[in-house]
Amino acid sequence: MTVAPPSRSLRIRDLADVAEAVRSRGGRLTTPRRLVLQALFASDGLVSAEQISSGANTGVEIELTSVYRNLEWLEALGVVRHVHFGHGRGLYGLIGEGDREYLVCEACGRVTAAAPGQLDRARESIRAQFGFRARFTHFPIHGVCGACAARPPSRAGTA
Repeated sequence: MTVAPPSRSLRIRDLADVAEAVRSRGGRLTTPRRLVLQALFASDGLVSAEQISSGANTGVEIELTSVYRNLEWLEALGVVRHVHFGHGRGLYGLIGEGDREYLVCEACGRVTAAAPGQLDRARESIRAQFGFRARFTHFPIHGVCGACAARPPSRAGTA
């Protein structure tokens, strides 16, 4: 079973904030770690380790094992989170100004990021009914988005 690390999220704005957090924990901002962070800062959202390794956002390739090792270290530090969308690879993103939780449309694949407070009513309902404290940062909520729900059902197999 894949479990999100219990690290506390750090609020970061830029590479300088991360460098300070790394050094305050006795770490170093090595070249591979810096390249991983640059790729995360350059992305428009969540990215896979393979995308980072290929240099898609930086133009510099990095050994995949080094990417994973650095992503795990940065996640334990509280700078990065990974999310699983179905059976695919985990995707990684910077925490930035705060954690995000996700909703995934099973029809069109659209991913919607939400601030945790936006899902508090759903979380409270789950807690009240089941006594369970739900989190949606590691595994998102799956369902059908409003646009897909509004479409008439397709008539596959009819002429």
